[in-house]
Amino acid sequence: MTTVQKIKEIEDEIAKTQKNKATSYHLGQLRSKLAKLQRELISPSTSGGSGPGQGFDVARTGIASVGFIGFPSVGKSTLMSGLTGTTSEAAAYEFTTLTTVPGTLDIHGAKLQILDLPGIIEGAKDGKGRGRQVIAVARTCNLIFMVLDVCKPLADKAKLEKELEGVGIRLNKTPPNIVVRKKDKGGVTVTNTVPLNNIDNDVVRAVCNEYKISNADVAFRCDATVEDLIDVIEGNRIYIPCIYVLNKIDAISIEELDLLYKIPMSVPISSKMWLNIDELTEKMWEELRLVRVYTKPHKAPPDYSQPVVLRQGRSSVLDFANAIHKDIAKQFKIAMVYGASAKHPRGQRVGLDHVLMDEDVVTLFKR
Repeated sequence: MTTVQKIKEIEDEIAKTQKNKATSYHLGQLRSKLAKLQRELISPSTSGGSGPGQGFDVARTGIASVGFIGFPSVGKSTLMSGLTGTTSEAAAYEFTTLTTVPGTLDIHGAKLQILDLPGIIEGAKDGKGRGRQVIAVARTCNLIFMVLDVCKPLADKAKLEKELEGVGIRLNKTPPNIVVRKKDKGGVTVTNTVPLNNIDNDVVRAVCNEYKISNADVAFRCDATVEDLIDVIEGNRIYIPCIYVLNKIDAISIEELDLLYKIPMSVPISSKMWLNIDELTEKMWEELRLVRVYTKPHKAPPDYSQPVVLRQGRSSVLDFANAIHKDIAKQFKIAMVYGASAKHPRGQRVGLDHVLMDEDVVTLFKR
């Protein structure tokens, strides 16, 4: 029996098993087995070449990358071409794009890499079409644009999310606050700082047993599900923000457009008529959480023409110095910072660990 057949068999058994206290242990084991089979299906080939987990070869450029995902013929290539000027073949039939097409978008002084990925088909997580290669590239992106046809956005959204969930990509979610600490003896101990409504001790032990974890302290600091626990144990999940790009609004009414705005994290557009693209790019900038920092030579005005662009979480003065030149930090004495991160309007003297904020101005002084 192939891995795909085993997955289908377990999914069928989960679907037909009644969910109650008596079956919770069994369902926990089934979901654990399912996760391990899915990992086996998408793990990289050890023999080289274009194995199951191998992505398309794409040279990484820019401070961040945005991947376009969607079913065939939803307008990804048209949107890509309009944003970047990169020619990505577009036509009114399926599978026009057969490989990843990279482009560059300059926005607010930052260079972003835009990746037009081949259209996903249902069953991509099981290896159909080029789904695994597409998904391998998607896992490396900082932001996903899920491009959907406005005629059936919710149905296609659910199908695509299922494909991505099946390969460990979690959209618009944060990692569950669960700690699994293995120990030498004492069995599996479960503690929680919040009420658990979706998982009990028996299920936790069933999952641990399936992963051959006999002794561990499992601490829940959030109301979690069995899938959340499995994600933590697997340890290979990718959490990526996603904007749902609802394309072809030129074909619907104003009333229908109002309904589309009720979908969380969505931006309705028309790539053909180039409608609402400004809102899309601003939403993209917001979700990428980039930090622009401007340089200011000593006794000279700031240079606003070319910001140093950093990522939130990696925007200390040390990160800023390294982005300019790797040797600057070795000669660093002090930095003068002006802007939102400074305590005083006239600037603040700071060290390498000071965290910078968007549109700060920095002067570096050497020893």
